[in-house]
Amino acid sequence: MTSSAFHRTIMLPAAVCEQAAHHLEQAVQKAIDGAAAPWQAFRRADDDHAFPVSVVEQAAGCLLVLAAESAQSLRPSALRALITVALHLRDAAEAVRRPVLSTAW
Repeated sequence: MTSSAFHRTIMLPAAVCEQAAHHLEQAVQKAIDGAAAPWQAFRRADDDHAFPVSVVEQAAGCLLVLAAESAQSLRPSALRALITVALHLRDAAEAVRRPVLSTAW
């Protein structure tokens, strides 16, 4: 099987996009490597909130790094919110990458 020629995208809820953009801005301010590109993508999100899988994966990774680096300084509820967004992004990217299982015999 060959890889698809089209660019795979993920549709995300507007609320997740807004939260991701907010947290990614914090990651950029803390100079977390690789945070600038996904931050710009989430900031410029259009109405359909579609992102390339690679951008969503990169954003998730940056947010997890931010969570690890900020764990001692954030309130538990803020840390939980940050981790929730990161895991939502990671899970969305993994769902797209997972092969579709056929139930036909």
